[in-house]
Amino acid sequence: MAITGELVAARGNSNRGRMPYFVQASINMATATVEKGSALAAGDIFEAISVPANTLVLQAGMQYTTALDGSAAGVTFNLGFSDTHGAVDTFVAVHDGDAAAAGDYATPTDDSNILVETADTIDLELQAISTTPVSGIIRIFAVLMDCSDTGDLVGTEVVRDQLA
Repeated sequence: MAITGELVAARGNSNRGRMPYFVQASINMATATVEKGSALAAGDIFEAISVPANTLVLQAGMQYTTALDGSAAGVTFNLGFSDTHGAVDTFVAVHDGDAAAAGDYATPTDDSNILVETADTIDLELQAISTTPVSGIIRIFAVLMDCSDTGDLVGTEVVRDQLA
């Protein structure tokens, strides 16, 4: 089941033109449980970061802001795309969530520089579970770059530019 309540839209232009930009979102297990309306289960997908079409994902990762509750056991997470741009474990594969402490980062895979041609989301998957986590906060982050066409940058001459 896709849980979308904490989805963050990506953005990233500046007055100096296009450049890589950083986005993040937090997934709160307690909030996700309430939003779902039942206990979390293996296979649940948390949509974290909205990635626009024609965007290069330079890298993505996850950090445990608050550790999962002590009763959670056998909890593993994947981070990636659950739609068309790779696999749900593109950026982090089978990370042991119940062993992570607050402040720990998940070890990233070697996958990076993925061009997203059609809009998609970077998703956190609750890959496996023995005892359901009821609390804990995971921060999802990504470095992105807009690669869409900039158009014709040649100046356009208008009537006011012509000498009388």
